[in-house]
Amino acid sequence: MTTGFYKTIDALISPMEQLNVLSKIEVAKLLDSSQSGLYKTFRNCSLAVLNTGNDTDDGKELLERYKDFEISIVQQERGIKLALKNAPTNAFVDDKMIKGILRDVIYTNDEIYSNPKFNLDSTEGITDAVFHMLRNANLLQPGLDPNLVVCWGGHSISRHEYDYTKEVGYSLGLRGLDTCTGCGGAMKGPMKGATIGHAKQRIVNGRYIGITEPGIIAAEAPNPIVNKLVIMPDIEKRLEAFVRLGHGIIVFPGGAGTTEEILYILGILLHPDNKDIPFPLIFTGPENSKEYFERVDEFIGNTLGQEAQSHYQIIVNDPDEVARQMKAGIQKVREFRKHTDDAYYFNWHLKISHDLQMPFIPTHENMRNLELHKNQPCYQLAANLRRAFSGIVAGNVKEDGIRTIEQYGHFELHGDPEIMHPVDELLCSFAKQNRMKLPGRNYVPCYKVIR
Repeated sequence: MTTGFYKTIDALISPMEQLNVLSKIEVAKLLDSSQSGLYKTFRNCSLAVLNTGNDTDDGKELLERYKDFEISIVQQERGIKLALKNAPTNAFVDDKMIKGILRDVIYTNDEIYSNPKFNLDSTEGITDAVFHMLRNANLLQPGLDPNLVVCWGGHSISRHEYDYTKEVGYSLGLRGLDTCTGCGGAMKGPMKGATIGHAKQRIVNGRYIGITEPGIIAAEAPNPIVNKLVIMPDIEKRLEAFVRLGHGIIVFPGGAGTTEEILYILGILLHPDNKDIPFPLIFTGPENSKEYFERVDEFIGNTLGQEAQSHYQIIVNDPDEVARQMKAGIQKVREFRKHTDDAYYFNWHLKISHDLQMPFIPTHENMRNLELHKNQPCYQLAANLRRAFSGIVAGNVKEDGIRTIEQYGHFELHGDPEIMHPVDELLCSFAKQNRMKLPGRNYVPCYKVIR
């Protein structure tokens, strides 16, 4: 079957694990297409997982490309089946479906949001909710020494940069380190390299964890190496999951989304309560990415200052040194966790401020009213800058954000010139380096910087 220019297929499949046994109430919620129902989230996440390997970073484009896609549940005595209509053909090989993973849509709605024991307006309540979501996804593994490296980077990177992420992943894998990424296509690189490194060391239980959320999954579908996928309910809980679960972070070249991630972790590390907590953070890329990191480092220095710059290393074109430094940093994490009786599998000690935890809805009013000035603690400025870049990501690739820009025009960013000038320069450099959209796609800014 063909929908527009894209071939589709109908199929009846048996889901695995949690989705195999559902109550009638759970099925009704999944298929409820009203505003309060879960169908839209369930459908869109399912489509994104089925469309692994897609050639678009535009969530709206993907959803419109397969606007006739439907998923429904057939209840049977021996469990349930999922009926797919007009599904992407690239989800199938010789008429057999490639195994994908979808979990936690029902759990998050029923056990978190509908559960009065979780106070999602409090710092402690949000962290507790993140813990339960990760535990439900079977990502918390007691008994394992710290070895999980979070890798962040852009979806629009050059082939040379992508190959470098594989080299770093290989060096990590040789040292027995596992990988966790946002799971989009470009971040297949570190995982792909790690699988080879693990294979050489005869490591058969390597973890390749992907953490995503409904707003981004259509633009950055999970790559096929991911063997553990969790869909968090929003970007803020996704970011907290990375930091609570991982033992160190490597940042590869990227665009606005990667800058959002950098500002998030710096907002945590700059908090006075986290001063003595070890958390290795390394920026790295090949030689031709040197200018990129110089720009990012300059931006951080001009906005957040030298203290923020002291929280990371920049290592250019040396995958083995990256892996060595990360291994050494994680050893310090292990010693600290052991000394403080903190869990190896979940970082309870880190203080994450409320500003970094509360979901930010990038409306034009909210973007316009962001406090982008230096008359505040650096960790709060980092949180507000994080929100600004999060809004730009939404306007660039998320369905709701793209529609908002189409309806109301550009987001406006207002602030002190000493903040807005570095922001504008950094974003312009990203656009010039083709880091705001996939190669071959024309980038039209969704924002205006008002100095």
